[in-house]
Amino acid sequence: KRFRKARCPVVERLVCALMKHGRNNGKKLMAIRIVKHSFEIIHLLTRSNPVQVFVDAIQNSGPREDSTRIGRAGTVRRQAVDVSPLRRVNQALWLLTNGARESSFRNIKTVAECLADELINASKASSNSYAIKKKDELERVAKSNR
Repeated sequence: KRFRKARCPVVERLVCALMKHGRNNGKKLMAIRIVKHSFEIIHLLTRSNPVQVFVDAIQNSGPREDSTRIGRAGTVRRQAVDVSPLRRVNQALWLLTNGARESSFRNIKTVAECLADELINASKASSNSYAIKKKDELERVAKSNR
């Protein structure tokens, strides 16, 4: 039961990750429509396979190193740890969907357009992607806690 999500296709995990924040709970058809539109936008903009762009984005936006809290003798300090492959995928998906959600909030652009931009930027590892910024920040914090 614990690692069942590892057997689930990543595109479906992206769809499920979009169904967050109260008003969108359980609206899978809406999430599927968003992913379809964003994949079409990616295909039009990059002329490449959108699934490949998505996989590259996941590879680039999963943090390799993170810091965890270690409480010892009443003091709490942070210790740098390596991130497991499954958690890297989970965190990458979370960062990508969060970035798309935040950039489309109070904005004319649709969620599909924002998700497409986020995926393209993350697959190029460009720093104006929310996921890449957050990943770099996490890794910087972990580096200082080595």
